Amino acid sequence: MKHIYTLTLNPALDKSTSVDRVEPEQKLRCENPKFEPGGGGINISRALNKLGGHSIAIYPKGGPTGEHMQLLLNNEGIQQYTIPSQNWNRENFIVVEESTNKQFRFGMPGPALLSSEVDAVLKYLNDLPQIDFFIVSGSIPEGVPTDFYKSVAKIVNTKKGKFILDTSGKALEEALKEGVYLCKPNIGELGQLVGEELDTIPKQEAAALKVLNDYQVEILVVSLGPFGAFLATKEKIYHVAAPSVNKKSTVGAGDSMVAGMVYQLAQGKSLFEVLKYGIATGTAATMNSGTELCKKEDVESLYQWITKHHMENGTHY
Repeated sequence: MKHIYTLTLNPALDKSTSVDRVEPEQKLRCENPKFEPGGGGINISRALNKLGGHSIAIYPKGGPTGEHMQLLLNNEGIQQYTIPSQNWNRENFIVVEESTNKQFRFGMPGPALLSSEVDAVLKYLNDLPQIDFFIVSGSIPEGVPTDFYKSVAKIVNTKKGKFILDTSGKALEEALKEGVYLCKPNIGELGQLVGEELDTIPKQEAAALKVLNDYQVEILVVSLGPFGAFLATKEKIYHVAAPSVNKKSTVGAGDSMVAGMVYQLAQGKSLFEVLKYGIATGTAATMNSGTELCKKEDVESLYQWITKHHMENGTHY
């Protein structure tokens, strides 16, 4: 069994409900709320578990929301390592307007982490005897230096693990200088890295190759939202379109995509298979409400469809 870890510095307890119509100045009669543990790395651990994989979710736990989150993850059978945190974990709120199927997502700011709590994360990582895949997803909360993921990358690389990153901004840039095995920016984040608006496929491919050459990263998977994604190395680029489905929620779709890719990487699959399965997993997550994420039967069905309609004919460089 591969040793897979996820890190979520800014976890959240996701509370979701639905109402017929969202209107101002009115008392809105909502359905009973549903609570689910959330945050980038936590979503990846949950999706991996649904696919039949195993990981250890690392995250700071604080207050009643942190206790609730840990209980929910225990109920899903997710192995965890929690960093005791002085501040309460945040809670997000998601409302679906049933009359229009529109989704309103209210994301609360994450609590600050103390320097001792940040150090505790690095200590745990340093003490790990073996790492095959270490996945970091999500934003950096207040109190965490912008080069923190760079420090994480250095430790993972020293232990010969594969560091996988899904974040943005300065934290992304710093980590890419140290060394990342796989990075999954969306098209906007890729544009920020190269300082250009990427409104055509040639520009997008050129930007991906520039990042691969300018930074220490082996594989770049660029999410194109409903249009799918492309995977780029210095030698080849694959494009895969996303199948059309009845979308109920986009929460956690990107994290599910990462989970699907890691699930295939852990089994030694080719990069083309990794991309196809990742898109199948991300798309499957949009078929469920709230932050329910994917169902394996949906993933397998979509993966078969994608495989049938996509040949391995990537562009060589």
